[in-house]
Amino acid sequence: MGIKARTRLTHGLLYVFLTIFAVVILYPVVYVLCGSLKTNLQLMGGGSLLPTTWEFGNFIEVWEKANFAQYTFNSVFIAAFSTAGAVILSSMTAFCLARCDFPGRKILKNLYMMTMFIALGAVTLRPLYTLAVQTGLQNSLWPIILITIGAQGNNVFLVTKFVSGLPKELDEAAILDGCGPFRLYYMVLLPLLKPILATVALFQFRIAWNDYITSSVFTMTRPELRPLTVGVVQLKYGASAAAEYHLMMAGAAISIIPMLLVYLLCNRYFVEGTTSGSVKG
Repeated sequence: MGIKARTRLTHGLLYVFLTIFAVVILYPVVYVLCGSLKTNLQLMGGGSLLPTTWEFGNFIEVWEKANFAQYTFNSVFIAAFSTAGAVILSSMTAFCLARCDFPGRKILKNLYMMTMFIALGAVTLRPLYTLAVQTGLQNSLWPIILITIGAQGNNVFLVTKFVSGLPKELDEAAILDGCGPFRLYYMVLLPLLKPILATVALFQFRIAWNDYITSSVFTMTRPELRPLTVGVVQLKYGASAAAEYHLMMAGAAISIIPMLLVYLLCNRYFVEGTTSGSVKG
C-alpha cells in the first residue's frame, strides 16, 4: 500500500470516528429539542424522533406554569457573575504567577496548580453550607456564585501558559513609559488575553449554567432561588402525580438553548484561545 493510499485510509477512518463521536454527543440534544415539541403521549409511545404534531405550546405552559421566568433570571445571574469573577481572578492570578517576582512564587504556583487534581465534590457541600449560614449568605445566590468561582486551577493554568508566551519586552517597554504593575496588567497584557479569556469565560459559563448539585443544596429551602437546572427536575410530575415528560423536555430545551447560543457566538474566540494557549509557552 502506497503512502497516498495509507493517508487516505487514515483520513477516512478519522472522519468515520469523528462522525460517530459527533452523533453520540449531539443525539441527546436533538432528542430533547424534538421531545420538547411532542405531546406526552407521543413522547411515551416512542416511534419517530420527529414529532407528528408540533406542540409549541409546551414552552408557553412551562414558562407560565413552572415559574421559569424567575428560574431563568436566577441562572443568568449566577452564570454572569460567576463568569465575570472567574475571568477577573484567573487573569490577575496568572499575571502575578507569570510576570511578578516575589519570594515563594514557584511554590505558590505549584500548590495552586495541584488543585487541578483535587476533586472532593459533594464532600465539601456540608462545610460550605455551614460557612454560608455563619456568614448569613444562605438565603441568596451568592454562595453558589462564590463556590463556582473558587475552583480556578484549570483557568489559571490556561491563562498562565498564555501569559508566559507573551514577550517580556512588552513589560519592559511599558515600565520605561512609567507603567506600574496594575497599569501593566490592565492596559498592556489584558487586551492581549482576549482569546484565552474568552475560552475561560465559556468554560466557566458552562460550569455555572449546568451546575445542579450545589444549586440544589443551597436552594432547597428557597424555591424562588432555583436556577433552571434545578427547576427542570420539578417538572417531572404534575399536580395529578402523572409523569409529564413533555414539559420536562420543554424545560430542558429552555435550559439548553442559551448554552448553545453562547457557544455559537464565542466559538471563534474559543478555538483561537485554545490553539494559542497550546502553542505559546
